[in-house]
Amino acid sequence: MIMSHMNGYVQEASGQAKGHRERAVDCPGEESSLVKSPQSSAHMERIQHYQEELRKRREEDIRGKHDIDPNASLRLKKLSQNPKLGIDNPTFEGKEKAAKDTCSQDPVADLTEFLQALKRAKHCLSDTQSQQDVELIMQLVAKEDFRNAYAIYGAVSQQMNRVSPTSPLTAQAGDLCQEVQKILQSNHQKEVLELKALLTNPHLKAHDGVAGQELPEENLIQYLGETVKLVRLEKSRDTPLGATVRNDMDSVLVSRVVKGGAAEKSGLLSEGDEILEINGISIRGKHVNEVHDLLQQMQGTLTFLLIPSSQIKPAPHRQTVMHVRAYFDYDPSDDPFVPCRELGLSFQKGDILHVISQDDPNWWQAYRDGDEDNQPLAGLVPGKSFQQQRETLKKTITDRSREHQGKLWYPKKSKKQRKKSVSTLNRNIDYDDILTYEEMSLYHQPANRKRPIGLIGPTNSGHDELRRRLLSIEPEKFAVAVPHTTRNSRIHERNGREYNFVSRAAFETDLAAGKFIESGEYEKNLYGTSTDSARHVINSGRICLLCLHTRSLQVLRSSNLKPYVIFIAPPSQERLRTLLAAEGKTPKPEELKEVIEKAREMELNFGHFFDATIVNMDPEQAFHELRRLIDKLDTEPQWVPTSWLC
Repeated sequence: MIMSHMNGYVQEASGQAKGHRERAVDCPGEESSLVKSPQSSAHMERIQHYQEELRKRREEDIRGKHDIDPNASLRLKKLSQNPKLGIDNPTFEGKEKAAKDTCSQDPVADLTEFLQALKRAKHCLSDTQSQQDVELIMQLVAKEDFRNAYAIYGAVSQQMNRVSPTSPLTAQAGDLCQEVQKILQSNHQKEVLELKALLTNPHLKAHDGVAGQELPEENLIQYLGETVKLVRLEKSRDTPLGATVRNDMDSVLVSRVVKGGAAEKSGLLSEGDEILEINGISIRGKHVNEVHDLLQQMQGTLTFLLIPSSQIKPAPHRQTVMHVRAYFDYDPSDDPFVPCRELGLSFQKGDILHVISQDDPNWWQAYRDGDEDNQPLAGLVPGKSFQQQRETLKKTITDRSREHQGKLWYPKKSKKQRKKSVSTLNRNIDYDDILTYEEMSLYHQPANRKRPIGLIGPTNSGHDELRRRLLSIEPEKFAVAVPHTTRNSRIHERNGREYNFVSRAAFETDLAAGKFIESGEYEKNLYGTSTDSARHVINSGRICLLCLHTRSLQVLRSSNLKPYVIFIAPPSQERLRTLLAAEGKTPKPEELKEVIEKAREMELNFGHFFDATIVNMDPEQAFHELRRLIDKLDTEPQWVPTSWLC
């Protein structure tokens, strides 16, 4: 199927191996986040060629008759063969018939007869001024725009004769009226007398007759025997139409209405509507590329003649905006499945997306946070289920490819072992393990309950040094959670100050219950930081500082502490060598390389847990950036998982 974006979006043939189904022509300005495609010289030649065809056609239409050929549409052809619909074109038979029917069913025949009458009148006139006036009228009637307007006027006039002004709430007003009148017979108060007068009004008596009539749908008229809809939209460069079309045999159908465009704001175009005409130009039988070229040249008011979609429309409902954080990078230019590359919205891992439509479960319509002003049209992003299916398929192919390579390298692997590995592979693939989006909400931390700050990074990245500096400068504002241990206390140590001393059995019970953010064993003694210890610092009104391992992130995130996690990334290898040398350290080249590789691995596997990243190029700059991020939590709301606020 071939599609095109109206007012700037055209779909190429889906059979092309590398081409996308739609391309942009009238995208927003340079600051738009939508991906743009340059126009080729062949495309410009096609536009010029089509413009010349349009010019020749307009000249021919002015000289000849303008009509819709019933044989050009399968629906119109069937209607023309039905004698009950009266599509045969009668002419005027006098003033009495014209007054009775308002206009005949063939507007071209009406105007032809009118032109003949004007010619006869012109010959009967003697003065030059009157002849010039008649000539001006004849030129006006001969214009295509006038003929189209007259045809539409006739169709609307016929329909208006049968349209009731309102839709009644009940068809039994007469019975209710008589019942109320009986109740009010003996009452002579002023208000009652006024009500009696209203109930005896002739308009009210005629109510039941009007209520029994079937009302046609709003904006629908009969035109050449076909039920059509007239739609007028304003097209401007600032507000694109925001709709896509596709070819279905000889028909041109509305395929998608995009949020933020003129079509969506008007509510007049619907998916599945067939376009017959645009500004009097017949559309049926045209390729969507021709429709694209035609709309590209049009500005101002566009009048669409449509056959309404026969699809059953769902009940209208107000869609709420869903805010999500993306956990993968997306570039529509690399996606062969996106319906319209120019409508695709690119984003990076960690970006906040405002999803405003999920009507198409495979392709959501969304804005990227911060780009709403520069992005008039919503962009297409993969839906959650669709993206999970794609990632699952990709993961399955990759794992099976690795398994196949394993067979080649280890041919002695038993059939039973290979079967076990395949079953384990299939069992491990779960949609819940595929990171796509997470629903988010804005959260402003209370003044008396600060969010804990989690610092994370590879060894020698500087995250532990930053924590110690915060504690030494403002001990009344920052604090650390008192850890738990199973070792015996020393003479100078006090329970609850340096450590919380507990028995091994109690420690293991709390560990099994998931109460420790992190834990480990050293010299046969257990150590760990519990969520209760962190909560104690938070309840005191101070900011709890935590240095985390990657294995601690999921536990901390699952708690109700609402942590703010900052990743401290190392600089380049040479810069890292200089920083460590200033601290009196002389690491080997392989150790420096290991720090860089560890940081990349952490960011790749756990980057979706990070709220911010600081590259530690300079300790002083890194410290000021850390303070800025912490202070911002008091002044600006932050995006947090919606599950935290439930």
